[in-house]
Amino acid sequence: MLELREASLAILASADAQTKISQLLHLFDEYQQQKIALDISRKLDSQALTLPGRPLKPELVLPKLVPKRRMDTPEGRAGLLHSLAHIEFNAMNLALDAIWRFPDMPKNYYEDWVKVAKEEAYHFSLVNEHLRSLGFAYGDFPAHNSLWEMVERTTDSVMARMALVPRTMEARGLDAVPMIRDRFKQIKETRAVEILEVILHDEIGHVLIGNRWFNFLCDREGVSAISTYRELASKYRAPVLKGPFNLEARKQAGFTAEELSLLGA
Repeated sequence: MLELREASLAILASADAQTKISQLLHLFDEYQQQKIALDISRKLDSQALTLPGRPLKPELVLPKLVPKRRMDTPEGRAGLLHSLAHIEFNAMNLALDAIWRFPDMPKNYYEDWVKVAKEEAYHFSLVNEHLRSLGFAYGDFPAHNSLWEMVERTTDSVMARMALVPRTMEARGLDAVPMIRDRFKQIKETRAVEILEVILHDEIGHVLIGNRWFNFLCDREGVSAISTYRELASKYRAPVLKGPFNLEARKQAGFTAEELSLLGA
């Protein structure tokens, strides 16, 4: 019988985006039907693999070298959508990484992250299909790798991963997506608006999962979530949070009133 964490590692290593998505959706369905086992204690070895598996394109460049995305040209609008597709592709990979890399978490932890992986794959497919309808595809524009770089920094600690990837890097999407959605609303790009609404709704749930497991780990260790977050953000060189913040979405995603007050709420 296949095992969920081992299968997640194999899918993470797959370089073809569509193959990765097909395998992931099959994994999710098979696990839901109890056809796949879950071994929470097994230590898995990725040394023989290149992680994450990714297609040859897009070219990865420094964030400052990613071209500005102007909304007054088809290429500019496609470039903005491409950046979203790249984020969703990396988010799918980070969810798979969270499954295989960290043993000895509760069963619900792994089930949460396989659900996240499935939803990120769906988001990627939505954006890439829309890109194709505009005459473009994933890989047509350069992209940066900031999200995955934070994944790589936190390979040694599940607490750091939960603190700094879903509830820091991905939470920035809660702030950014409404502004991007409104830009597409202004030009009456209805399909893009619909896709962004789906992404925003689901990402609230993904950040909530990150918050849930970060707080679980803090409670288990008997430490303060706020002071521990500060220490981890400093140790792992997390980006400084900058507004404007979507405070309502962050509240729905499980940030406490005290945490929101530190953002200026």
